[in-house]
Amino acid sequence: MITRRDCLKLSAAAGLALAAHPRLLMAAEDSRSLITRTIPGTSEQLPAVGLGSSASFSRIAGEGNVERVREVLEAFARGGGTVFDTAPSYGAAEEVAARIAQETGLNHELFWATKVNVAGRGGGKADPTAARAQIEQSLARLGKERMDLINVHNLGDVPTQLGLLKEYRDAGRVRYIGVTTTFPGQYEELERIMRSEPLNFVGVDYAIDNRVMEERIFPLAQERGIGVLAYQPFGRSRLWQKVDGHALPDWAAEYDIASWGQFFLKYVISHPAVTVATPATSQARNVIDNLGAASGRLPDEAGRHRMFEHIQSL
Repeated sequence: MITRRDCLKLSAAAGLALAAHPRLLMAAEDSRSLITRTIPGTSEQLPAVGLGSSASFSRIAGEGNVERVREVLEAFARGGGTVFDTAPSYGAAEEVAARIAQETGLNHELFWATKVNVAGRGGGKADPTAARAQIEQSLARLGKERMDLINVHNLGDVPTQLGLLKEYRDAGRVRYIGVTTTFPGQYEELERIMRSEPLNFVGVDYAIDNRVMEERIFPLAQERGIGVLAYQPFGRSRLWQKVDGHALPDWAAEYDIASWGQFFLKYVISHPAVTVATPATSQARNVIDNLGAASGRLPDEAGRHRMFEHIQSL
């Protein structure tokens, strides 16, 4: 299976990106260069590329590789990134990252988005006491009086768990609340919840080869004033397999794209409904490359179509 690391080794253009394009390092020196998006209904700005902690990030945290986790988080913060997305269910990711964030003071710099779900994926009921304990544990781990965002993970017993999050928001202990899913079988339920609940955010899967959200969820988010976290912008490893052995098209430079990672991310964040894309990584160099997608030019609708057609042709 082709991974991002394999792709960077195989593609000369991508492998030389950091050396050939000083712009990729610009974010590390000047966070003002990053493209930002406004949280709907507020004046608060967030850099359009964040950092996720599932997959490879969760793996290094689970292996106890604290220094690697620290390198990734510090590279992200130095580059001007703020939105860090995690969950208690991502193995040791939340615990290790939060400990490092407290030690380095990043807990007060990052926009920390976590999740709650004690109901599982099967539509079971959530024990309110257990859900509250999970929320309190996340707050204690981070060491902040208020969490920036907590989402109900995988639409787990939304009446119970979102009800608790409303209480926390009303009490000033959580700034924003929402729900997430990356399961197609839950999209219809997600739409219903978006129409009936006072959500600040939704978290959904979205990539250049996975555009279902453009049909109904994104227009509804714009209509309802709901922010969108875009998960899996690389289709996990799917898109890296797709571009295996292919160099970037020359015209990618028209959108200030210097790597395949930036190609995928610029497509995602150029959709007006997307607030932040949250790719996961275990490599500091990938963090810098990803943040490069939040600077320079973004494709317009014609450019997005051109990008999509190119990926389809591979």
